[in-house]
Amino acid sequence: MKNNGSLGMNRRALLGSFAATFVTAAPTFSNAAGFLRGAGDIRRLRMASPRTGEKIDTIYWIEGDYIKDAVKEINLFMRDWRTNDVHNIDLRTIDVMAAAHNLMDTREPYLLLSGYRSPKTNAMLRSRSRGVAKNSRHMVGQAADLRLNSRSVNQMFRAAKACRGGGVGRYSRSNFVHMDCGPVRSWGG
Repeated sequence: MKNNGSLGMNRRALLGSFAATFVTAAPTFSNAAGFLRGAGDIRRLRMASPRTGEKIDTIYWIEGDYIKDAVKEINLFMRDWRTNDVHNIDLRTIDVMAAAHNLMDTREPYLLLSGYRSPKTNAMLRSRSRGVAKNSRHMVGQAADLRLNSRSVNQMFRAAKACRGGGVGRYSRSNFVHMDCGPVRSWGG
């Protein structure tokens, strides 16, 4: 009996050491593209728009190359739904979104609240809210405001922040997270 107890203790100690080694050895990534390099040979983006009712589930990158038609589809999906203006979405923003989604380990598509915004739309939103930047990255296709029903704003915020691929804003009261490919920074409550 005594040996079983000490064997159990040793087993627990061994498992504890293994777990500590696993956590210590877990890779860290300095940016979203770095994180996605470890994700295999494909990159995928899933989104739905509550504004238009549209959905997208596309593989946009395979074996080191962006798929031109898939990126065009993402650009169209992330258009300014108020004016129907389409703009090229910065590939780094798409990568940040995909990397954060992978970190959250969910198949649920993002709800896209805002992707590209025309200057006209941005000015209108700015007149209604103090939280809209005059020179918003949305106007140059470098930002997205996203929500997931299965994840909290804090979970999304932490996942996007862990990617270190750009700016991450937490908007708890409005239930969304802003992700962009600008300088690495974070804000919000």
